[in-house]
Amino acid sequence: MLPAAALASGAGVQTVRGEVPLANLGTTLTHEHVMVDFVGAGRVSPSRYDREQVFQVALPRLEEVKRRGCRTLLECTPAWLGRDVVLLERLSQASGLNLITNTGFYGAADDKYLPAFAFEQTAAQLAALWIKEAKEGIDGTRIRPGFVKLGVDAGPLSAVDRKLIRAGAICHRATGLRLHVHTGPAVPAMEIIEELKQSGVDPSAYVWVHAQAENDPSAHTAAAKTGAWVSFDGINAESIGAHVEMVAAMATAGFLRQVLVSQDSGWYHVGEPGGGDFRGYTFLFDSFLPALRKNAGFSDEQIRTLMVENPARVLAR
Repeated sequence: MLPAAALASGAGVQTVRGEVPLANLGTTLTHEHVMVDFVGAGRVSPSRYDREQVFQVALPRLEEVKRRGCRTLLECTPAWLGRDVVLLERLSQASGLNLITNTGFYGAADDKYLPAFAFEQTAAQLAALWIKEAKEGIDGTRIRPGFVKLGVDAGPLSAVDRKLIRAGAICHRATGLRLHVHTGPAVPAMEIIEELKQSGVDPSAYVWVHAQAENDPSAHTAAAKTGAWVSFDGINAESIGAHVEMVAAMATAGFLRQVLVSQDSGWYHVGEPGGGDFRGYTFLFDSFLPALRKNAGFSDEQIRTLMVENPARVLAR
């Protein structure tokens, strides 16, 4: 069940169309994309795409997944990688889906998507930018983020990646927003947990994004024992078997309530003709959830935990 205190207080989460009560989020995809521009922080710009074309390409995909019962989708494209909250607001209005955007910076991919000032500014200065977006709005709008999106490289944390985590900790303390960190293997995941502890932040503020990149299930349970969230969010036709096994293993170990599942699907690729190959959001509903029931014996209650209750709890401040 959702936290009683949160429900009693009418607590909500920020979507691109305003605050929505946690109890109204419904079935939620916690890691997807609508549009991404991989050109790099030095060149990314709204002038590189036609917002109307992106809208026309993305809307049918969003409508399609809503017909499957999805009600909320976390759009995980960060600033300097193609985040466009005005586009997301229009898509949310047209589709009827709750779309939730983010604040934060993405330090993976050898820092290609970090603006130059991120290397010079302190963690406190970076955090101040994200806190301002959380409290006042993004890019001159009133649209506020529902979570912090960060990214780090796969090995031990670099100096700038460690600074991003520290900045995220400051932002979390000021806003209550959780840190969804593109992480991958266990080495940076455990370092992030320790960094947060040293910053006075409970590991439950951390979502280990792309945890499926770590093949050792004991690493997943070790992170969960600290209170961290474990996100298996690359579900597709090639990975479905591995994802069923990972989620089932977490359930057997008693940590299902700290698991998130999603597909990392989409997206309109800026710079490719017509946006390139836009992967829809329905595979999880059409294939993965039935496989959990058939191959892992999941009940309706367990599916609800994964798809409704866990997302609402991770979005609760």
